Amino acid sequence: MSDPFAVIEATWPAAALHRAGPWLVREGRGGGKRVSAATAAGDWQAADIALAEAAQASLGQDLLFMLRPDDAALDATLETQGYRIVDPVVILAAPLAALAGAPPPMTTFPIWPPLAIMHDIWAEGGIGAGRQAVMARVSGPKTAILGRINDRAAGTAFVALHEQTAMLHALHVLPGQRRQGIAAHMMRAAALWAQDQGAQRFSVVVTSANTAALALYASLGMTIVGHYHYRMR
Repeated sequence: MSDPFAVIEATWPAAALHRAGPWLVREGRGGGKRVSAATAAGDWQAADIALAEAAQASLGQDLLFMLRPDDAALDATLETQGYRIVDPVVILAAPLAALAGAPPPMTTFPIWPPLAIMHDIWAEGGIGAGRQAVMARVSGPKTAILGRINDRAAGTAFVALHEQTAMLHALHVLPGQRRQGIAAHMMRAAALWAQDQGAQRFSVVVTSANTAALALYASLGMTIVGHYHYRMR
């Protein structure tokens, strides 16, 4: 399987990447924490944290670090400097064949570029222009999935490919259309699209607090393969 963090970087890319001493600082431009966080990219000392902070301040961004499993020392140091944990995240994956069953006819449609109604559905779910711009900058294979139920557009999602792993992002179903299976149909449609692109694995990232999404992904045979969290001050 591809490095899950490389898959995240490729399928949900920052607007720009900046080096600040031993740090890689992402320029998010409103695209969310994943594209706005700093990460260690070399040997660091506690005093070097100020370099990342200055770079983020110059970009008008929050003071935010992404902590991966190998970052235990940095995690502890940030805690001593008053950074609090926010949004623990898990990475889930499954072999593509486990998800690629066909959804019911006329319930899902792979479409790129997205239709206006898809932009509206994302916006209603808090996935605004900044996050939609992230999708537009993905350079590899990508598509959006429109979900349809009860004769109306019901949800949308974004999926992109890195090497042989597809990753789904920005899945949102309208509140009045939930608990009718459309999210699972959209996941399967995304997996079928990825299969056509030559992918072998399918993955998602979700906050640990999103129990409904975790239950959906588990029902589709996906298991946790990684985790990370943020610290913010």
